[in-house]
Amino acid sequence: MAVVAAGALALAGCTSDTGTPDSTTTAGEGGGGTDQGSETSGAEGSDTTEGAGGEESSAKVDLGDVVTNDDTISFSTGSEQYNAYNGDTSATNSTYNATVNAQVNSGFWYWGTDGTVYPNEWFGSYEKTSDDPLTVEYTISDEAVWSDGTPVSANDYLLSWVSTNPEALGGAKGLGFDPVSDMATYVQDTPQAEVDGKTFTLVYADPNPDWEIMVSGALPAHVAAKQSGLEPGELAQAILDGDTDTIKKVSKFWNTGWVFNDYQIKDESIVPSSGPYTLEGAVWEKDLSLGLVPNEDFWGTPPATGNLVFKFAAPETHVQALQNGDINVIEPQATVDTVDQIKNMGDTVALQTGNEMTWEHLDFNFAEGSVFSEDKGGLAAREAFAMCVPRQQIVQNLIQPINPDAVVMNLREVFPFQTEKYNEVLSAAYSGQYDEVDIEGAKAKLADAGVETPVDVRIGYSAPNQRRTDEVTTIKSSCDEAGFNIIDAGDPTFFQSGGPLEVGDWEVALFAWAGSGQIASGRPIYSTDGTQNFGGYSNADVDAAWKTLSTSLDPAVQLEQTKIIEKTLWDTLYGIPVFAHPGVVGYDASIENVRHTAVQTGVSWNAEQWVRAQ
Repeated sequence: MAVVAAGALALAGCTSDTGTPDSTTTAGEGGGGTDQGSETSGAEGSDTTEGAGGEESSAKVDLGDVVTNDDTISFSTGSEQYNAYNGDTSATNSTYNATVNAQVNSGFWYWGTDGTVYPNEWFGSYEKTSDDPLTVEYTISDEAVWSDGTPVSANDYLLSWVSTNPEALGGAKGLGFDPVSDMATYVQDTPQAEVDGKTFTLVYADPNPDWEIMVSGALPAHVAAKQSGLEPGELAQAILDGDTDTIKKVSKFWNTGWVFNDYQIKDESIVPSSGPYTLEGAVWEKDLSLGLVPNEDFWGTPPATGNLVFKFAAPETHVQALQNGDINVIEPQATVDTVDQIKNMGDTVALQTGNEMTWEHLDFNFAEGSVFSEDKGGLAAREAFAMCVPRQQIVQNLIQPINPDAVVMNLREVFPFQTEKYNEVLSAAYSGQYDEVDIEGAKAKLADAGVETPVDVRIGYSAPNQRRTDEVTTIKSSCDEAGFNIIDAGDPTFFQSGGPLEVGDWEVALFAWAGSGQIASGRPIYSTDGTQNFGGYSNADVDAAWKTLSTSLDPAVQLEQTKIIEKTLWDTLYGIPVFAHPGVVGYDASIENVRHTAVQTGVSWNAEQWVRAQ
């Protein structure tokens, strides 16, 4: 899936560990990232660079004065083609759109390699001016300008607000917008701004621990206005006035006008850039590649390389393409074979590995009629399954050959490499009852559940995916002995709209959530009726804890609620965490500044800094 809007986790599933399926708050291999707080200390093993003070930093390197060369560097997120300049709709929020748009549009901040939030000081500044109510003031640089000469202004952020579900105006869908995120449910009052101004202020209805990442870039409001028969100032004033009739005129273009399903941009005037690269003059070869070119009007540090090409290539071809020189930077699924293949390419190819904020999990289906639902086998059946899943064997066979330090992951909101916090939460939430396989115990639990054996359990995942196939095979060899009949239900359509995950055509779902630096992003996964709660889990204690956590700015409160959430999810068995994903990056060794990252943005997070050594 995709890198989703701030506040939601991305599914991580498909074929690549950092890839994502094709939907809104879902992401590829499973999808949504875990929500790591700002206290994230960094992923052990991830690349760092020397900061200004000589200390290691997960931030972007200061390249000094950059003169863009005329070289070409290529990268691939997969075979899916870029098709939307607006990646914020429910239909266009995807990794393959986000990686391109990250180079075309800029914003107030970016994630470092360990989930740390770094301000883009050249873009502007932001400041929390009050905790009660939570108030944040943003100032856009006077130099910030779209590539067509129009200043980046508060007008653009007014459009962002009104297109993402402003309850004060009847909801985004009521206005005709189809957004993937619901930022404005947090900011219900119209932003304080002036038409064409360079500052705007947001007042939150409740405290929001993720306030720092709720706003970054924006789409060009002047383009949306013009394409909808309005003057730019007219649209901005209509939003400030709550003039819904005027606002509705823009929603159709916002939903579809920036979508290119025929894989070509017929009118480049509708896609101005505020980032280092631009789509204006880009070379688009349908089914093959999209080559971005430098934005000559960019006021920040220029891109180091003149031509950044995104190749539309199937993940299974990436390793060979790297060896052939057809793709210069790849981020394949981390398998023993993949790592060995890259290592064996010699000195011309470099390899990076590291921990990722993406984690594998097995989720139960709580829908009525499912063997794990409360009206059938219930908790006893879920406990039986948890007792027979050989998590340690899976980690030993599939993950430790890549990352010798890998361990079974026993939490959902904190990663093992966040050692201090992980150990504190773990001691309060989980007593190790499912660490070792217990076949006899599992048999007894199935008897307590009162279900007829063998119990058919379809484990659904996005196929093809060899590692997931191996996981299911390993689970079957163990759990079939306990009275289950494990069925490999891998399906290429698993993450698609109307596919098995969405409609609940599975007993256990196997995928991953890809996270970054969020604190409260897990709420839609575990809350009753949450938009990412595919199994239909519901628990009042979990709901209450998430409500408290997601409306508190106090790290101590957030930590205590995390403990409650983790313990309750184990006690009631929402699902079973398995492991944190190892990351692998292979690239042409002559290219500098390629850096693996733990967060969901993937290796192309700093692609504008990639440059071939002279």
